[in-house]
Amino acid sequence: MGGLMKILMILPQAFWEPKGTSFSTLNRLRVLSKLGHQVDLLTYPVGKDVEIRNVRIYRIPNILFVKRVRIGPSWIKLVFDLVLIAWAVKMLITREYDLIHSHEEAGFFSTFLAKIFGKYHIYDMHSSLPQQLRNFQFTEAKILIGIFSLLEKMTIYAADGIIAICPALYDWVKKIAPKANLYLIENVLDNTIDEENSKTAPEELRRKYKLDGKQVVLYAGTFEKYQGLDLFIEGANRVIEKYDDVHFLLVGGTADQIVEYRKQVEQKGLSDYFTFTGSVSPNEVASFYQLSDVLISPRLEGNNTPLKIYAYLRSGKPIVATKHITHTQVLNEEVAMLTDISPQAFAQGIIQILENENLARRLSYAARELANKRYSQEHYVKQMKTLLNSIEKR
Repeated sequence: MGGLMKILMILPQAFWEPKGTSFSTLNRLRVLSKLGHQVDLLTYPVGKDVEIRNVRIYRIPNILFVKRVRIGPSWIKLVFDLVLIAWAVKMLITREYDLIHSHEEAGFFSTFLAKIFGKYHIYDMHSSLPQQLRNFQFTEAKILIGIFSLLEKMTIYAADGIIAICPALYDWVKKIAPKANLYLIENVLDNTIDEENSKTAPEELRRKYKLDGKQVVLYAGTFEKYQGLDLFIEGANRVIEKYDDVHFLLVGGTADQIVEYRKQVEQKGLSDYFTFTGSVSPNEVASFYQLSDVLISPRLEGNNTPLKIYAYLRSGKPIVATKHITHTQVLNEEVAMLTDISPQAFAQGIIQILENENLARRLSYAARELANKRYSQEHYVKQMKTLLNSIEKR
């Protein structure tokens, strides 16, 4: 291949949207661009176009006329994936590529395309897809889950390189395929979408959302059920009983999800203590972190580390998170307040941070040190370089 490569990247997701896989893909593209590789990204017809040097975005036609594609398995995704296959074949016939870089379930059909067209294949593994079927309650059918398990293992065995985004996935792949060309590349990069846009000052956001004089507990991310917002809201009253000046700021979510959670809050008589901002520009998220006193992640399911955790670590703010593998593979009790997975325990974790300034300061300092030591941009780029070099030598 001679160093710089032409890459066909296939993403079976909306791109760009403020969601985990979308952010992860954005950062892959940025690094590949900086390394000088040329990338054609083939993706769904919905999402925001972004400009990255050496990257062209190709979208399949919107034959279903949808405006959004929800997270997780769906019949809409199945239809779009079939169209993705056809377009990928067309692009492989009409253009020259050295490598196919597939994300999520695109790895299944990219395995065959790589063999047919004689291309190298990197499988970017953001999650275990059979587990997704269960987590999103798409199906409990053992036959379908079994088929996905078989396809996933086949993809792992055949790939020339595999990226696991978290230690749990890395360990699982290593267990079933010890000889796989496997790399742990966690989603540690800054998630700004347009680095030249100025960020709104934290003080301005405090005024906008009427947070002066409040102790702010912040959640930032998607509002899917597995994120644990129901658990957090269920226990919120315990925090309010102890700290009447507390305010819960929830950043993210779709319009429908916000309506649902706002209704929950209203039913508990807690509306005065909650603010839902909706989706905000990724450029503003760091300012939301800075205005906050506590950052939370009450996640319940999955094994992939939420992208927010790496940003939380860098923020210099204390973190409260559930003792779940999604968190504990990165966090420990030296850098975060880890709680049992219950409304009572999670609320108590928030209370402990609010009432103990020294504890909050110690955890925040240790978290930032961990981020600088283990989750740096330099390490991310080095891992990507090493992976690509290993492909060239195969």
